Amino acid sequence: MLFLKVRYLDLDLETNAIIANEKDLKGTAYYPHDRVLIETSGGSFIGTLYSTKTMVNVGEIGISKSVPVPLKEGEEVRIRHAQKPISLNYIKKKMEGQILKPHEIHTIVDEIVSRKLSNIELSAFVVSTYINGLETNEIVEMTKRMAETGEKLEWESSPVVDVHSIGGVPGNKYALLTIPIVASAGITIPKTSSRAITSAAGTADVVEVLANVNLNAEEIKRVVKATNGCLVWGGAVNLAPADDIIINVERPLAIDPKPQLLASVMAKKIATGINYTVIDIPIGYGVKIKNEKEGNQLARKFIELGDLLGIRVECVLTYGGQPIGRAIGPALEAREALMALNDPESAPKSLVEKATSLAGVLLELGGAAQPGKGNEVAWEILSSGKALEKFNEIITEQGGKETKPDEIEVGNFTAEVVSPDSGYVTKISNKLITNVAKEAGAPKDKKAGVLLHAKTGNKVEKGDVLYTIYSSSEERLNAAVNLARRTYPVRVEGMLLKRISRF
Repeated sequence: MLFLKVRYLDLDLETNAIIANEKDLKGTAYYPHDRVLIETSGGSFIGTLYSTKTMVNVGEIGISKSVPVPLKEGEEVRIRHAQKPISLNYIKKKMEGQILKPHEIHTIVDEIVSRKLSNIELSAFVVSTYINGLETNEIVEMTKRMAETGEKLEWESSPVVDVHSIGGVPGNKYALLTIPIVASAGITIPKTSSRAITSAAGTADVVEVLANVNLNAEEIKRVVKATNGCLVWGGAVNLAPADDIIINVERPLAIDPKPQLLASVMAKKIATGINYTVIDIPIGYGVKIKNEKEGNQLARKFIELGDLLGIRVECVLTYGGQPIGRAIGPALEAREALMALNDPESAPKSLVEKATSLAGVLLELGGAAQPGKGNEVAWEILSSGKALEKFNEIITEQGGKETKPDEIEVGNFTAEVVSPDSGYVTKISNKLITNVAKEAGAPKDKKAGVLLHAKTGNKVEKGDVLYTIYSSSEERLNAAVNLARRTYPVRVEGMLLKRISRF
């Protein structure tokens, strides 16, 4: 057992990593990478032990401020060996392709939430579900347990509706239009969103450009009571907390396994207390779902899972063959969404059409539009300016202020990528254009991203600007430009593709 004094380190350490001076470990039974229990006056938590020669002094323990227990600088804590998590045996079973029992699934989720698993161990579980999948009963048990281990929102009014996109298509900023449209019709729609996993901007990353998204449960209720809607980050409110922990290991792996996707989405719906949800499934080259057949299969799984959980689910398949709108990256997307709210007639049609189509389904489910008339009602709300007014109400209630599109700052380092030939844009790779935006710094650098000047099917001349890259860092901008030159995310070809002779 070790007794050491807390020293906070200004480092972005792996979850619950702690650092001791190697002299304090010398001659003890403690070694680097050991799993240890840190006991404090405010509680205890599991950590992974690392050693240093100089970063912390003898008698100190270096701790990141992200640990789950409040600690005081200089407070003495007790450190001892921690037991091996029970769930490691069940994770190994899933790695071998076996079906897990309900209590085994529950144990894995519980130990994820209590931070007993290291990122390596959690990655093993995520990858095992990516490779071997989960049966329907396993997904149901995982979903229920994920919802049970966090807070649950309850609402006075009914119905409570929700919309969620499984993502994968760049520039998918529809929620900034859809939510205020539905809320304007008097329907309760508490939208909780995730941050980017594989994309250059999640909905929460985009909204954070304009307002605070880190609201707790009481703050969310206040905003929704005042406006009928909200646009917040689900991770700040402890809704299905296992989900956000899992996302943190999915992000560097750039994977989103379908079983985790199903459990993640539906657990948040249970926790948010909604009655109806619409799931947007983009399909096309370069997104998670490649074709209509795969889309139909996933839709059936969502609907089946909803039936088993007591939530009515409707799914829509949407075009995902190229980015939605022209902006990719938090600030650029926020600016484009505001442009669409202010003047939908001149906004990118792909963004407006998607937003109003999804809003239309929700309006019909919520009883604010007759069957088949939802899209028409949604367009009337958007074009009348009511959606903009409602959006500003929501943003103001979340601590932001009414903002004009041209007031949003974007990266001051820019580079234009021009067409090498005259012809037509034949393809925009979702994956490659996202990689360029991420290389420029998005989503951590909210001012970074890509603005497309041409979309698939557009005619361009040699030297025309295809897209502009933005960044707050000259170094990151140069890296993004180099990546773009190597990968050609936007393809231009003439009408004559190939000449074939007789011999």
